[in-house]
Amino acid sequence: MRFSSSGIGDVSYALLFLGALLNRVNFARADNPIVQTLYTADPAPFVYNDRMYLFLDHDEDGSTTYVMKDWRLYSSEDMANWQDHGVVASLATFSWATERAWAGQVIARNDKFYYYVPMRHGTGNMAVGVAVSNNITGPYKDALGKPLVENGNIDPTVIIDDDGQAYLYWGNPGLYYVKLNKDMISYSGSVTSMVKPTAFTEGPWVQKRGSLYYLIYAANCCSEDIRYGTSTSPTGPWTYHGIIMPAQGKSFTNHPGVVDYKNASYFFYHNGALPGGSGYTRSTCVEKFVYNNDGTIPSIPMTSAGPPQIGTLDPYVHQEAETIAFSSGLKTEVCSEGGLDVTSITNGDYIKVKGVAFGTGAKSFTARVASATSGGKIELRLGSKTGNLISTCTVASTGAAQKWTSVTCPVTGATGTQDLFFVFTGTGTGLLFNFNWWQFASGS
Repeated sequence: MRFSSSGIGDVSYALLFLGALLNRVNFARADNPIVQTLYTADPAPFVYNDRMYLFLDHDEDGSTTYVMKDWRLYSSEDMANWQDHGVVASLATFSWATERAWAGQVIARNDKFYYYVPMRHGTGNMAVGVAVSNNITGPYKDALGKPLVENGNIDPTVIIDDDGQAYLYWGNPGLYYVKLNKDMISYSGSVTSMVKPTAFTEGPWVQKRGSLYYLIYAANCCSEDIRYGTSTSPTGPWTYHGIIMPAQGKSFTNHPGVVDYKNASYFFYHNGALPGGSGYTRSTCVEKFVYNNDGTIPSIPMTSAGPPQIGTLDPYVHQEAETIAFSSGLKTEVCSEGGLDVTSITNGDYIKVKGVAFGTGAKSFTARVASATSGGKIELRLGSKTGNLISTCTVASTGAAQKWTSVTCPVTGATGTQDLFFVFTGTGTGLLFNFNWWQFASGS
């Protein structure tokens, strides 16, 4: 979410600027923010097929106002290693939109996925559109060719109640709702204004837990904290319960997303914790929490540690290189072999993969790589980027940045469950190679 409605100015720095900053700071022990390859904000978590999906909007590097052009998707099975699925929708998806790809939310119904997102209409007003996809990973297409609702407010959130009635809420500066029809792209009745809870600013997140409805929101701009109220009705009135997350960090905005996953509860938010971070270059984080016995939400501070990992990661199956617990200096891009690859790799950059279950031991490692330059090396280390070296793979030039080959190298000393670091090395200051996927072979 964002409070300012000032014009968008496109201030861009070189792609490697963020990477250079990241390399100067040792983030090896921190897993918040959960995305490091770009600046992200306004998290909207959604659980589907026993996997956590996280829809985000995207602050362009070097922004000094809101420069936001697309929506991104990440997912995780273990709440530690997050796979980048790239752009799932953008301003270009909506022919009627001109700018401001801001905070949205996805919900499933009718064997489809509906993405409600705010943008500036050609009329100059902020409006909420809806895009639809047959797959959660997209691509999403404009369902209407026009806004679903348009009254100058932003930040849609959506629920489907137990009786099947769907509600769309949104707000800033007001707070509104409509009753969605079963097709999820139209509504019955009129747009209805709601009484705003204490200090409401924007970013409503509505959920139902048991028989109680929760309205969680950004408040008291600026700098924003996160507060909430509850109701026995999906349309209020809302009983105020106080602050969940106090104003912290470098961002003057915040945005909540709350969800249960694998018998635990998670609170997503954003701050400006990455190097170069600010209220216009934000970063998404997550914390695990436990509801109080009476259903109230405890105070949740921002941390750099994030939640504990659920289970482990299997290194003996194909793993995408863009599945990352933490990284430094890198970007992702569309890959010619499908999906994404990791790019902008320079000397000293790294990827951390958390909780890798090697078991009795790995004997070899294979990486899918491409290089338009002289290549470089992948050092495989355990525990930290300077930890025990279990293998070094040499990547030679393949003649083009998307001309792929597989390299295999022997592995020694990889047993048990360990954090795995891919440390990239090479000569000079230029780009080394691209990295698509990896897999270990066991010694058994």
